[in-house]
Amino acid sequence: MPLELIKEVNGVPEVQRLSKFQKVDFKSLQPGCDYSKKYIQGELSLISSLTYRRNGTAVLKIGLQEKENSNSEVNTINVLFFGKLAKDCVDVFYPGDTIAVARFVVFSGSSSASSDGKNCLFLKAFEGFRSTVYVYVKSIRNFSSESMSLVPATHYTYTPLNQLKDGTVVNVYGVVKFFKPPYLSKGTDYCSVVTIVDETNVKLTCMLFSGNYEALPIIYKNGDIVRFHRLKIQVYKNETQGITSSGFASLTFEGTLGAPVIPRTSSKYFNFTTEDHKRVEALRIWASNHIPSSSTLLKLCDVQPMQYFDLTCQLLGRAEVDGTSFLLKIGCFLRLYSLHTKLQSVNSETQSTFLCLEFHLHGGTSYGRGIRVLPESNSDVDQLKKVLASADLTANQHLDSVWLSKCEDSFPAASSSGSVSLFEVERCQQLSATILTDHQYLEKTPLCAILKQKAPQQYRIRAKLRSYKPRRLFQSVKLYCPECHTLQEVPHDGDLDIILQEGATKTPDTKLQNTSLYDSNVWTTNDQGERKVAIHFVKNNGILPLSNECLILIEGGALSEICKLSNKFHSVIPVRSGNEDLELLDLSAPFLIQGNIHHYGCKQCSRLKSIQNLNSLVDKTSWIPSSVAEILGVVPLQYVFVMTFTFDDGTGVLEAYLMDSDKFFQIPASEILINDDLQKSMDMIMDMFCPPGTKIDAYPWLECFIKSYNVISGTEQKICYQIFDTMVAEDLI
Repeated sequence: MPLELIKEVNGVPEVQRLSKFQKVDFKSLQPGCDYSKKYIQGELSLISSLTYRRNGTAVLKIGLQEKENSNSEVNTINVLFFGKLAKDCVDVFYPGDTIAVARFVVFSGSSSASSDGKNCLFLKAFEGFRSTVYVYVKSIRNFSSESMSLVPATHYTYTPLNQLKDGTVVNVYGVVKFFKPPYLSKGTDYCSVVTIVDETNVKLTCMLFSGNYEALPIIYKNGDIVRFHRLKIQVYKNETQGITSSGFASLTFEGTLGAPVIPRTSSKYFNFTTEDHKRVEALRIWASNHIPSSSTLLKLCDVQPMQYFDLTCQLLGRAEVDGTSFLLKIGCFLRLYSLHTKLQSVNSETQSTFLCLEFHLHGGTSYGRGIRVLPESNSDVDQLKKVLASADLTANQHLDSVWLSKCEDSFPAASSSGSVSLFEVERCQQLSATILTDHQYLEKTPLCAILKQKAPQQYRIRAKLRSYKPRRLFQSVKLYCPECHTLQEVPHDGDLDIILQEGATKTPDTKLQNTSLYDSNVWTTNDQGERKVAIHFVKNNGILPLSNECLILIEGGALSEICKLSNKFHSVIPVRSGNEDLELLDLSAPFLIQGNIHHYGCKQCSRLKSIQNLNSLVDKTSWIPSSVAEILGVVPLQYVFVMTFTFDDGTGVLEAYLMDSDKFFQIPASEILINDDLQKSMDMIMDMFCPPGTKIDAYPWLECFIKSYNVISGTEQKICYQIFDTMVAEDLI
């Protein structure tokens, strides 16, 4: 077995699996030696997240610390696991575990040297070399289910959702209120979106990513209960959300009262105690009294035209549409999420046109749209199997023909009588070029009624876009401060170059060069005045990283020079020499540059801190803008689209204000100014909303949420309107 768990009783292993191997000290390890009959042992001090090579091979990096020779010069070593062994280990390793690795290869990390000039050593372990990993476990969890496996005896603390704090890594329980089944993201990972709630009535939306589809939570319907371990909490756009962190793991349980408490997970190793069992039962009871049961799960006999619902069914047949189709196994049980019923006209020999009901599972993932294969152990599948076993298919086929005959009478074809049939209404619904992301319960309100009401209010409208401002779309991008709510223009390159030139008038201070945080290089330019430019390369744990992971600080650089450097290095921060330390330039300049994206800060709200604070960042390779901003005391500005839409629904005309960063157009405002393709996409969307040279009757309908609010200007008060929770339909993007 490549991975084995060994139980310890009073510190003594129950079995001696390593007796056939010879133990070696860390200080004795050398590249090129044979370690096929030897092992090392240490305490797990560091575990990284699972990564993947270009060929798809999983890689896991850990750090082991030797307890017996803690005073030795070499008492820690890095170990790399590959392939299936890496995937198995990431699910079972916990900091503080005692781990032994037998049969391995030692190599020298020549690309990075330690602080004393000696090369670092790494161990490689993989199944091809018959490597075996032993994890010592202090106790075994007793549980009746055979699926429960031995895991390290770790005590977990669970945080209520109303006590979550930004930047923490927590364990949580919750009831699922909304979810998107796992789907392939724009990168290489799979993504799942899950919104949970607990007894505190606080909701938390989690964005979960994994390179392994099966590693994401196995959720079948709203009301399921989930347990997340090592969930990272962050605040994004003033909303608390959860994201996956290193070692993230999940369990899912059916939320139905009285159902067996059986966890769903792809992991072989997990912790589940009687306390966990009680926690699941308590959430079931709370949810049954406080969360209404899902009304989206319907039977075929209950569906109506123009409806969205979830369907549990058995696959009886299939047809390949194209070569890229994903074919499911005949006979499997499925749940289709957000299935859409639509009326479709059909030509017939006996009647020119009649309408039938069609079922569409649209593309994309909006409203949790997707498909899941259900196991036969699922309670809904068990109920469906009982119904199918007792069904009289012959009688049902006769009823189908009778129902179809009635449908021809119930759903008449479109006529010229002037009345609107269901089919015409359905066609009208399809013309909406936007979709709503929440508040589906709100009824539509005519614009004439909205204009007569006081603020504040929320409305659902259906109208056409008569006009919009600004017409030159690049002028719609602004910088917005979420704290003081001010808007400002994005600096043009010419203005930015002047700001940087003014910052370059001060000569770099030699006393502030080559510190523990960074290494420095200075050169003199050939232009007039012989300008001095200093670049400070920020180190990661005393070692200079590769350029694509390296942050540099630059003094005296011109815009053209900074642009070239930002394409070579991960991130660039323009700085100048202060009295005691390097400091950021005036916040008229970006506080961080990554590629072509400039990150700005608010002058009014920021309280700048020392550049040396970068030392406190644990991860000095990803340089997340929000983390850099927080460390340096900067309140970051957000790129937003700011536009005015003039709506017309035939009853009235209303101007509404749009301020959005990336939701409405599904285009990041931070990238629109630097990406020609995104600019073309946005031009295309607005031309679709307001087709040039076309009468307004031919414009598409837009369905939007707007909210009214009062604005006081001097002694005058007026009501304004803002668009929210609305996005462009996916088929327009």
